[in-house]
Amino acid sequence: MSIKALCKKHNVTEQTFFRWRNKFGGLDVPDARRLKDLESENARLKRLVAEQMLVIDGMKEIVRKK
Repeated sequence: MSIKALCKKHNVTEQTFFRWRNKFGGLDVPDARRLKDLESENARLKRLVAEQMLVIDGMKEIVRKK
């Protein structure tokens, strides 16, 4: 099956297919799942750090006013 037919069958653009192939090309299914889990955990941790930075900035502002 050609790449064009495969993309059409799954309603995905060829550009998306090649991007996914570059990202996940050499990975097995468990490795791809682990990568996805790590990316979601990383995003969650980044949100936590951003929230803590806001809290710290707020505390610094309160200390400056005193």
